[in-house]
Amino acid sequence: MPREKNPTPSTVRKRAPRKTVAAEEANATVTHFMGPELRSALIAETAFFRAEKRGFAPGNELEDWLAAESEVDAKLMSAESGPRV
Repeated sequence: MPREKNPTPSTVRKRAPRKTVAAEEANATVTHFMGPELRSALIAETAFFRAEKRGFAPGNELEDWLAAESEVDAKLMSAESGPRV
């Protein structure tokens, strides 16, 4: 049976974007370090302050949250991997 040159949309499979292993491990380490509830609270507080800095203009809530999440995770990772005595 000959193969189709141009597959129809019903035969094309879409792949979900892959998460990097490093990102998954970093998130697991951060949540293990302090707990998911406290991490979420820190992210919410940081996102609030980011929104406050821009005058609470609507439309950037997701960007505030994602930036806050990155900022909090970076601080937690640096605190966890900091100098040990």
